[in-house]
Amino acid sequence: MTAFFIVSSGRSGTAMLHKALSAGDTVEMHHEYMVHIVQPLAVRRYMGLIDADAAKRVLAETHAAAIRYSDKAHWGDSSNKLSWLIPELAELLPQAKFVHLVRDGRKVASSYFHKLGEECYDDRSTAILRAHVDDPARNPAPPPEKKYWWPLPNKSDPAAAAFAGYDQFGRIAWHWAEINRVIQEALNALAPSRQMFLRLEDLRNTPSTVRGLYDFLNLPYRDECFSMFARPHNVNRPEDRLLDETQRAQFETIAGRMLERLGYASRDEYVVNY
Repeated sequence: MTAFFIVSSGRSGTAMLHKALSAGDTVEMHHEYMVHIVQPLAVRRYMGLIDADAAKRVLAETHAAAIRYSDKAHWGDSSNKLSWLIPELAELLPQAKFVHLVRDGRKVASSYFHKLGEECYDDRSTAILRAHVDDPARNPAPPPEKKYWWPLPNKSDPAAAAFAGYDQFGRIAWHWAEINRVIQEALNALAPSRQMFLRLEDLRNTPSTVRGLYDFLNLPYRDECFSMFARPHNVNRPEDRLLDETQRAQFETIAGRMLERLGYASRDEYVVNY
């Protein structure tokens, strides 16, 4: 049994990889496995509300147990929630591999804001989590619904003061930059043989990139595999919006450095054809 994890910011093709990799009869593939448990766990771990041992205990009871009892040769989870838990997963499952999947952050932010705005950093849910973290005795934890559990900078973080003044779009831009920073930092501590970096745009345009992914995961590749990546998946509304001038400037201020680090700063924002 081999295990692998697709980690990303979300809205970056994780559902596409789930569907494509599920097509093989040797793979048990998941998309956000046990999300109602893992998403609150990830936020608590990122914000230092629990330690690594506590996180590993939960992952042992969920992911490690599922892998142990799977009847397939490969077990995978394509989940942005695991991006905050890479060190714990890597220690718990020392043979597991990780694929860092990225997409142009301008497209990610637009997708979250326009399509998933009711469950991602809305004002009310963000305030509820902030109140709980600041004073858990007076403000019990919210339920494990997606809308409540998105990481916030700790008050000791230099970004905290600016974050407090962000609107919903600004919080989403911060999330894209910060989750990719956390992924990079965690993967830098692992052996190169355990990790792969992929751009969604290359998966859609370059057959050799798709073949490289299958080779890295030790999965059989067929020519028709590339066609699985040609069109977007997990599209609740088939529409695409470019950022307006205000959003573009805001994104550049908050996440421009990460956009450059990931190789997108010199590229024009593109339109998705559904």
